[in-house]
Amino acid sequence: MEAVTLYILIGAGLLIVSILTSFIAFRVGAPLLLVFLGVGLAAGENGIGGIAFNDPQAAFLVGSIALAVILFESGLDTRFHSYRIAAGPAVTLATVGVLITTGVVGAAAHLLVGLSWPEALLIGAVLSSTDAAAVFFLLRVGGITIRDRVRSTLEIESGTNDPMAIFLTIALVEVISGGHYGVADFIGEFALQMGGGIILGLLGGAFITLVINRMRLEPALYPVVSLAFALFGFAFAGVVGASGFLAVYVAGLVAGNVRLRGAESLKRFHAGLTWLAQIVMFVLLGLLATPAHFVPLIPVAVALAMVLTLLARPLAVWLCLLPFRYSTRETAFVAWVGLRGAVSMLLAIVPLLAGVPSGSSVFIIAFLVVVVSLTVQGWTIRPMARRLGLIVPPRTGPVDRMELELPGEATMELVAYTVRADSPVARGHPLPRWARPSLVIRQGRVPPPSQARPLRPGDHVYLFTPPSRVPLLDRLYGGSRPLASDDREFYGDLVLNPDVTAQVVAEMYGLPVPLSDAPLTVAQLFERDYHDAYGIGDRIRLGAVELIVREVDIDGAIVSVGLALDPPRPTRLKLPSLLPVRAVGDAWRRLSRRHSSRREKQPGD
Repeated sequence: MEAVTLYILIGAGLLIVSILTSFIAFRVGAPLLLVFLGVGLAAGENGIGGIAFNDPQAAFLVGSIALAVILFESGLDTRFHSYRIAAGPAVTLATVGVLITTGVVGAAAHLLVGLSWPEALLIGAVLSSTDAAAVFFLLRVGGITIRDRVRSTLEIESGTNDPMAIFLTIALVEVISGGHYGVADFIGEFALQMGGGIILGLLGGAFITLVINRMRLEPALYPVVSLAFALFGFAFAGVVGASGFLAVYVAGLVAGNVRLRGAESLKRFHAGLTWLAQIVMFVLLGLLATPAHFVPLIPVAVALAMVLTLLARPLAVWLCLLPFRYSTRETAFVAWVGLRGAVSMLLAIVPLLAGVPSGSSVFIIAFLVVVVSLTVQGWTIRPMARRLGLIVPPRTGPVDRMELELPGEATMELVAYTVRADSPVARGHPLPRWARPSLVIRQGRVPPPSQARPLRPGDHVYLFTPPSRVPLLDRLYGGSRPLASDDREFYGDLVLNPDVTAQVVAEMYGLPVPLSDAPLTVAQLFERDYHDAYGIGDRIRLGAVELIVREVDIDGAIVSVGLALDPPRPTRLKLPSLLPVRAVGDAWRRLSRRHSSRREKQPGD
């Protein structure tokens, strides 16, 4: 009983120390993951803590669970938009790039250290994968705002390159242990791991969404449900031979891109759990390492870290991104942010578990390379991004948002903003009806509505809004960029005369319009729906488009109306398809109509 209490005390103490040191690290700009690793080393048997921990199997188990939690949360926070702009280059880096890195680092280990080719390539495979925990952590939590294409490439690569590194590591361990692992075996294993991971991830994400949205549970249970099914999918994929890491990441990606009940609270839960997972994983890996054994291998590790950072990673990135027309600056930054972390150390435990004679040396080399990577690259990401001109102004969104559970299918959110001095509302831009705050807090007090206008910089405003309007509110209150009269996101893609009838608009764009609305002008539609109390920015949905009041004269008459061709809609479950089923169906229907029209034109039919 006393021993159990002591273990809890030590674990909680290490957690508290990690949190307190992270506060200091934020001040000095140190990579937090390196700090957590340092806490583990300091608490280990060669540190001031003197804790003897030599259980690779337990470290691998805890590290795998922690990494699964991190990857699931990473998928939750990744938008499908990122894949539309960076899927090709990122997946190329995650496959071909891993092979190139393994070969170059393996050749360096063979030539510089004199290791056999299987052992040298094993070190290359262990170090070939960029670390999702490190990349997501430093890019998102570190407050570095870089261009979308570059950020998406790095995040997708780090989330999808683990299967290839795992294949290579396991294959080389089999070769070193005397087993047979041919090219056909490798290809089959790769197809099973990658394909199975994607399919099970899609199914798992869809099932998580279905359970959360259909089952009526205690609200506090929904995050627990998502975590339980995520870990179940991770473990099930591993049991059937697929990649559990890829499956749990894809499941998070699917669940994060649909409407979920209590989505914001669910994401907060997983964000906090990810912090815990990262601290526990890196502290435990630090405890597993024995600094007294580092000294003989420091020169080797530093040399391989230099080869990896300055030769292998840049060469792999340059070759993989060459067909995708990345600029020299973007390629250089992607090459520099090839951070190594927990994945490399976890893979380095595999030779230890398999009884490979050089397993201890592989783990020490990987550990030291990770330390060098986090120190050199992790500490210089922001200066490098600034030097390469890739930092962009941050998009200022709501300081807080909370999804409201309402009867039926209605979905609303309570969002809060702090009015910025450069925002349109602070400069006197007229507020649409749907963008007027329900509550204003000014200098710690709540002024009456008559005194709350105009809004001032520093005011805290609270609004009830559907999720689709949040990006537009960001533009009004956040001031991410000036709101001009030709702003398509806010005013629509085209400008209409307010006297044009709904029937004309419907015929032009193939829209369904009720017969009673067809003869009405666009202005009359607004007068009817808003009872003559419309304002700039007010909207009406007409079929698949939206009509937007762009300009009102001094007498309150509508001068111009915007037409949004692709307005935001409530998010529905859309699973990425392995085959373009819809596209094939649309093409078949077009061919059928064309064939029918040709037959009608033939004489005698």
